[in-house]
Amino acid sequence: MTQAVPHRQRHSLALEQLISLNSSSFIPRHIGPTQAEVAAMLATVSPNRALSLDELMAETIPADIYRQQPLNLPAALSESDALQSLNTIAGQNQVWRSFMGLGYYNCITPPVIQRNILENPGWYTQYTPYQAEIAQGRLEALFNFQTLVTDLTGLDIANASLLDEATAAAEAMSLSLTVSPHKNCHRFFVAANCHPQTIAVIQTRAKPLGLEVIVGDPTTEDFQIPTFGLVLQYPASDGLVCDYQNVIAKAKAQGVIVTVATDLLALTLLTPPGELGADIAVGSSQRLGVPLGYGGPHAAFFATKDAYKRQIPGRLVGLSHDVTGKPAYRLALQTREQHIRREKATSNICTAQVLLAVMASLYAVYHGPQGLKNIATRIHGLTQVLAQGLEQAGFQLVHDCFFDTVQIATTATDLHRIKQRAEAMEINLHYMETSQAWITISLDETTTLADIRDLLSIFAPEQSISLDALIQGVKNQAWPDYLMRQTPYLTQAVFNRYQSEHELLRYIHRLQAQDLSLTTSMIPLGSCTMKLNATAEMLPITWPEFAQIHPFAPLSQTQGYQKLFKELEVMLAEITGFAGVSLQPNAGSQGEYAGLLVIREYHHSRGAQHRQICLIPASAHGTNPASAVMAGMIVVPVNCDEQGNIDVQDLMAKAEKHQQNLAALMITYPSTHGVFETEIRQICQIIHRYGGQVYLDGANMNAQVGLCRPGDFGADVCHLNLHKTFCIPHGGGGPGVGPIGVAAHLIPFLPSHPLIQNQDGSHLGPVTAAPWGSASILPISWMYIKMMGARGLTQATQIAILNANYVATRLAPYYPILYTGTNSRVAHECILDLRPLKKSAGIEVEDIAKRLMDYGFHAPTVSWPVAGTMMVEPTESESQAELDRFCEAMIAIRAEIAEIETGVADRQANVLKFAPHPARVVTSDTWDRPYSREKAAYPAEWTKTYKFWPAVSRIDNAYGDRNLVCTCPSLNEYAPSLE
Repeated sequence: MTQAVPHRQRHSLALEQLISLNSSSFIPRHIGPTQAEVAAMLATVSPNRALSLDELMAETIPADIYRQQPLNLPAALSESDALQSLNTIAGQNQVWRSFMGLGYYNCITPPVIQRNILENPGWYTQYTPYQAEIAQGRLEALFNFQTLVTDLTGLDIANASLLDEATAAAEAMSLSLTVSPHKNCHRFFVAANCHPQTIAVIQTRAKPLGLEVIVGDPTTEDFQIPTFGLVLQYPASDGLVCDYQNVIAKAKAQGVIVTVATDLLALTLLTPPGELGADIAVGSSQRLGVPLGYGGPHAAFFATKDAYKRQIPGRLVGLSHDVTGKPAYRLALQTREQHIRREKATSNICTAQVLLAVMASLYAVYHGPQGLKNIATRIHGLTQVLAQGLEQAGFQLVHDCFFDTVQIATTATDLHRIKQRAEAMEINLHYMETSQAWITISLDETTTLADIRDLLSIFAPEQSISLDALIQGVKNQAWPDYLMRQTPYLTQAVFNRYQSEHELLRYIHRLQAQDLSLTTSMIPLGSCTMKLNATAEMLPITWPEFAQIHPFAPLSQTQGYQKLFKELEVMLAEITGFAGVSLQPNAGSQGEYAGLLVIREYHHSRGAQHRQICLIPASAHGTNPASAVMAGMIVVPVNCDEQGNIDVQDLMAKAEKHQQNLAALMITYPSTHGVFETEIRQICQIIHRYGGQVYLDGANMNAQVGLCRPGDFGADVCHLNLHKTFCIPHGGGGPGVGPIGVAAHLIPFLPSHPLIQNQDGSHLGPVTAAPWGSASILPISWMYIKMMGARGLTQATQIAILNANYVATRLAPYYPILYTGTNSRVAHECILDLRPLKKSAGIEVEDIAKRLMDYGFHAPTVSWPVAGTMMVEPTESESQAELDRFCEAMIAIRAEIAEIETGVADRQANVLKFAPHPARVVTSDTWDRPYSREKAAYPAEWTKTYKFWPAVSRIDNAYGDRNLVCTCPSLNEYAPSLE
């Protein structure tokens, strides 16, 4: 018989437990279901026998890859302890004043934008705006971004952003090759005064495609040798503002497609590239209110002529209308999306930098055309003051035509003396030493007269230079009058009515109210892993020690970043089972591309240049075949069986057939169909047997962490979506981060960077502009892993798998589950087969997606990887209550479909076909639909407590593509509608 514990001792034990309990423990904050909910869901998943989480995992994951030992990671930290630890690391970074330029500038992020966009989960937890009716706010902001870019560049059409300036220039090379009149021409010319990282990324992109990149002086080139494209920098990296009209005319006379890499702020004063004759303009919008962040994330832009609108890479927002005739935004020309064009795609860039593009567009809205011009004029004026002072001090300027950057020719001895004085004042300049010595100084929005005084004291410490006298000598511009911009810009209403903070704040929140995000409900997108982006993880990204460092600052000033990178690389290597990690790729698609380049370089190092065949399952992500083609490989599809698994016999036959030329297999694991394929080890062994390498797409890593490791079961390369599994938010369609893990034999082939020391000897150049990609958001993933620890990460994966099986079990009686594993289990996602409903009720998958909006949900992934299906991924962050709410919505919709099947509702005029139902429609004076307003607007009880209203009715996509409009109307065009 158990002896009762005396009252005092019981109290003492409870107190001891309380003392050991940390109230800010993160694991139960991140994982949605409580222990009681886990037990209840397990009972639902296995109603006939008791089932534990471990047993469910054993039923789901193949025994030969199921990992029993815990990850070798430090114990989990509380939120407060993790933040304190990261703060200590951040303190090892030194925030010096940076005047380095090279396409990166300090700027002032208006607090109203920082707090209400960058730090607002209503904006950073949104998904890509594929369901346009519940993404109107973000689409409008991107529409404004496109208008901003087209106006300032003087071109016809711009996309909704790309990853960075260097990759945008590489995309311009690809477009130029596609549209060039010179067929089978492989020569591409790049001006030597382009940013060095841009040149390097272009060279990396060109190499596997067999393109010849000529780096030289375009003013001396006659282009008599067939050349398909030319890239110019305007203003140049060394500061030169050059009149490129003759160069462009000469190039175009020879059929050359001309790209101008440019600066949006400079274009408020300079003649735009379109008026100079350029076909394409690219650049970065970083200096429009987006912090340096040690290199990213930043939104690049890409503008071109209307004739090339179907070749433009990335996403394009267009204006259409809904079924009631109301104007509505949506993604235009979807046929360009890479998941459709696959290996015929000209690019694998299906990602963007939406959150950063939104910030840049609202920066322009806030300042307006005159405000932007004032900022640019002030920067240019200060640059003239600096230039005059340097000349007065006896220094020789390389160029007398400039915008914000001056270059000084000097001696090696003077350079080192100046550098010592600059470092003593904690100032970074850009230094170059080859056969001659140069120093480059770039000014920006944050520069003050005090900075100019300090800079002049560095160059001329013994002289007293009067700033007042220098200011008197400032001219309107330091370039010829004919390069002064004459064309008006940003005349549209949106750029001329929100200059007060009160007005901008209201505009931001009006837009936010039109977008569904994770602040509203779960977003159950298969393969997209929309999980909690915890506030504690997000806080550090705006710390100055992370946000205000130039990407090319000396490594001695970024020891905190280096420590964070190293720790994150080690943790990711342990989680994946790989020997090395590169953090450089700044998107999942970029990670795919980088991983395949690593494989290519490995084969070439062994003299196996002929290995070009890449086997890709028919079910693969659309970016997979596009990435393979970009990496110079030839795609051979591999069949899938009726269960959605790779057809091993077909794989073996094709691997054997192509054994002499086999380069790689690209595979997603768990499979694209949401199942742990049991033959994964055998699949990897087949590829290795015939000399190939296995590339594993890490999009579904959220089903593996702590339970199995790609490096253990045979993968050689794996990219990780940190914006999925490791909690970096999607940001409405970007930022993303896609680092790659590699086996030991591939470490020498990881991407390098020309502007970082100690990286010589790598076989592979950079794939992105910044050495560590989107460095400023890597603290998010560091925080997540540190706060979860080995136990928490493993538990998160277990719950992700449980949640998916729970949803599958609840919905199976209403919607068939298309694919399951050997024990009738799914991995972290499940596919609902909706195809029979088309025959029984005339209902398409799109109808269900739109009706879900009325219930307050974003649809799961639609018609992928199988047309007519929905792929549901609930993630570990959703509670049982939220899962039940989603399931009840889907069950209710099935009942609405049953009304059609039984003839109670009409096959054409029914609540699904007319969905979604915005407030404007439901509250109109006219209601002629054969169902009640209440059924339309409040289909579930919870919608009566809180209702998220779709902004518009169903959008007519075909009309928008036939009548493509991608920029705002001017103020004159807009005025009649205001009246």
